[in-house]
Amino acid sequence: MAYALQQLINGVTLGMIYGLIAVGYTMVYGIIGMINFAHGDVFMVGAFLSLIALLGLSALGITSVPLALALTLIFAAAIAALYGWTVERVAYRPLRGSFRLAPLISAIGMSITLQNFVQVSQGARVKPIEPVIPGGIQIMNQGGFTVQLSWMQIAIVVITLVILGIFTWLVTRTPLGRTMRACEQDLKMASLLGIDTDRTISLTFVIGAALAAVAGFLFLLYYGVIDFYIGFIAGIKAFTAAVLGGIGSLPGAVLGGLLIGLIEVFWSAYFSVEYKDVAAFSILIVVLIFLPTGILGRAEVEKV
Repeated sequence: MAYALQQLINGVTLGMIYGLIAVGYTMVYGIIGMINFAHGDVFMVGAFLSLIALLGLSALGITSVPLALALTLIFAAAIAALYGWTVERVAYRPLRGSFRLAPLISAIGMSITLQNFVQVSQGARVKPIEPVIPGGIQIMNQGGFTVQLSWMQIAIVVITLVILGIFTWLVTRTPLGRTMRACEQDLKMASLLGIDTDRTISLTFVIGAALAAVAGFLFLLYYGVIDFYIGFIAGIKAFTAAVLGGIGSLPGAVLGGLLIGLIEVFWSAYFSVEYKDVAAFSILIVVLIFLPTGILGRAEVEKV
């Protein structure tokens, strides 16, 4: 019982990180109907930016942990947002009127570029960091096994749920959200009605990249080690989460991330860790057989 409870906590924490990355995927897909396969590498860049900022602030003598974390988060989100804007301008906007595979191939090229850029500039070795937010709550002790809920795990869950609430409100209640939904329904008609579609799409990429940087920041603080390849693995898992939850749905992205995290953690705990990815993708296949639009997705209306 205690072991299962600990794995449940670990799975929810990992799932929230996947869900945060998946929100960026689903926002971009909702607007232009295409998957930004460079998004996972923007997450990786956000983690490295967070590491650089923390080390830089430490070198400057800033010892206040809340101040250092706040400045790091702002720095990582701002620079990653610039990366997201660049990806849209370089990899997507010039090819928006082309055949559908062209932006996909371009995004994969941007993903490889970001990976190699970080590998060359930061090195291929893993980058560790000391725990910044140690400690937590002891929930129970059963048979010598202690169930721990760390402050970092609580922070990840709270931050993800708060961000989900903020962006659900942004999409449903604000002028920017209305322009996003208009572009989602019909990009050409939205442009004819006076909406600056280029600006809306760029803002969507910027917001998605900033969310990926927040996920990278939390990933760094939680696991304490990163490398240039984490973006590819996390990006594939987050994309799977977005599809599983229903791509185009913000709550679905977080729900999908939660399910992927729980499947991974429980499979690793009770079965072979080498096959945890097989288990996650198998569940995805089963769900899509019976629910082709995902758990919270809606059927796409074909425009004729």
